[in-house]
Amino acid sequence: MGQRLSFLYAEHCVVHRDANALTLTDQRGVVHVPVAALAALLLGPGTRITHGAMSVIGDCGVSVAWVGEMGVRYYAHGRPLAKSSRMAEAQARIVTNQRSRLRCARSMYGMRFPGEDVEGLTMTQLRGREGARMKRIYSAESARTGVPWGRRAYAPDDFESGDDINRSLTSANAALYAVAHAVIVSLGCIPALGVVHTGTDRSFVYDVADLYKAEISIPAAFDAVADGEPEPERRVRRHVRDRIAETRLLPRIVRDLHQLLEVSNQEDLGIGDLLLWSELETVSSGMNWSEELALP
Repeated sequence: MGQRLSFLYAEHCVVHRDANALTLTDQRGVVHVPVAALAALLLGPGTRITHGAMSVIGDCGVSVAWVGEMGVRYYAHGRPLAKSSRMAEAQARIVTNQRSRLRCARSMYGMRFPGEDVEGLTMTQLRGREGARMKRIYSAESARTGVPWGRRAYAPDDFESGDDINRSLTSANAALYAVAHAVIVSLGCIPALGVVHTGTDRSFVYDVADLYKAEISIPAAFDAVADGEPEPERRVRRHVRDRIAETRLLPRIVRDLHQLLEVSNQEDLGIGDLLLWSELETVSSGMNWSEELALP
C-alpha cells in the first residue's frame, strides 16, 4: 500500500478491463490505467463499470468508492486489500479503554504540534490548541497565496452555496478522506472506530486525514483558487494528488497507523488465519471439536 499511487477520480466514462489494466473510455478516447498501482478508484456521476473491471480491481485489492459530483459525497466502497484482523483488534483495544484512547489521541495531536509537549493535556485543551493552530494555518495560506479568507463555512447539502475557497477546501478534504479511507481499510483497520471523532461510519477516517490537512488539502485548496481558473474545486484534486506524491503520504500513513495502534510494521498483515476465539486462547477452525468436549 505504501508504494501505490493515491487515487484516480473518474466521471462520465466506462471503466472496463484490458488484460490486467483498467481502461477508461469516453468520447475523447481510451486511457489505460495500471490498476495494481492504485490505492483508490473514485467513481463519480455518469460512470459505468464492467464485471471484468471489478474482477481485476478485487484481485489487486484496490479500494473503490462511489462518490458524488466532484468527489464531495461518499456513497459506498468495495472490499479492500487486508485479510488480517490484527490491526482491527489493536484498534479496538485502544478505543475501548479510556486511558489508552487518551494516550492515542495525544499522540495524534502530537503529530500536528511538532516540538510541543502534549502530555498531561485533556481533550478539551487539545481541541482548543488545535483550533488556534487551524486559524493560524488558514491565515498563513491566505497571506502566501493572496486568496481572501474569512472563515470555514459550508453547507453539506448545498455545495454551490460556498465561495471558491470553501468549495475548494471541501473538495480537497474529500480527496484526502478517500486516500485515508483506502489506507485504513487496506491495513485492516475499522473506519467507524474513531479515537478523536466518534459517531459516524468514517470516524477514524477523519482522525487520520486531520493529521495531514495542514500540508496537503489546505495548501492545495488555496493554490487552486490562486490559479485564477473557473471551478477551482475541480482543479484542486490535481493539487492534492501532486502534494500526496511529493510528500510520499501513503507510506507515511502506513507508518503512522502502525505507530498509533502500537502494532509492529514487521508483522505480515496480508494473510489472516481463520481461528475460533476461546476464553484463554484461539483454536483452529474448520474441524469438529466434539471429541474435545467428550460429547456423547
